[in-house]
Amino acid sequence: MSAIVIAYLGIALMIGLSGVGSAIGVSMGGNATVGALKKNEEAFGSYMLLSALPSTQGLYGFAGFFIINASGVLTDDITMRQGIAVFAAGFALGLVALISAMQQGRICANGIAGVGAGYDVFGKTMVLAVFPELYAIVAFAATFLINAGL
Repeated sequence: MSAIVIAYLGIALMIGLSGVGSAIGVSMGGNATVGALKKNEEAFGSYMLLSALPSTQGLYGFAGFFIINASGVLTDDITMRQGIAVFAAGFALGLVALISAMQQGRICANGIAGVGAGYDVFGKTMVLAVFPELYAIVAFAATFLINAGL
């Protein structure tokens, strides 16, 4: 397998896994919103913000692709070392973003249910939802650092 193919497999994992994670996380929030709307329609703004939060991990995967693409390494002249580095960055960011978005979606869904039940937990849910996000940010930063080493 050539270095460029290995690199593009990493890019595919980066974008694909992070996007799947965001889709799952946002769907969890959306499902919780539908249930909460039956109890309290007035809090739709809070539901929407919490539902959208897991979408950021998909953006990290997409931004990671732009960082690597802008470096100019994705050419026919790519070395095997560079191809493996791009693959590793893509796999790491994709996997971390996948899991982070799903876990964040669970936290947000529980917060949506709490707000729908009349509890004042929006702010606390936002704070708790930041914790899984932190690891996606760390993986994105690692992608940036790996790219800088190319």
